[in-house]
Amino acid sequence: MSPIPYDLAHAQEEWHTAYRQLAERPHTALRRRLLHLSTQVMFHPYWQSRRRGAWAALHGARHDRAAS
Repeated sequence: MSPIPYDLAHAQEEWHTAYRQLAERPHTALRRRLLHLSTQVMFHPYWQSRRRGAWAALHGARHDRAAS
């Protein structure tokens, strides 16, 4: 499997940050940001012809970076 592209991993990290911020302080701008990031992550070209393993790799990569 090819490595996760930087822009996809970065968008996923930003998504998690926006989600945490939204949980702490609900705000329309954060909801919009979360929707925008969701679109970037879900419809990234990387996912074309990929299976679940790629999605799991992205989430695993995020957890690995957070633990470092």
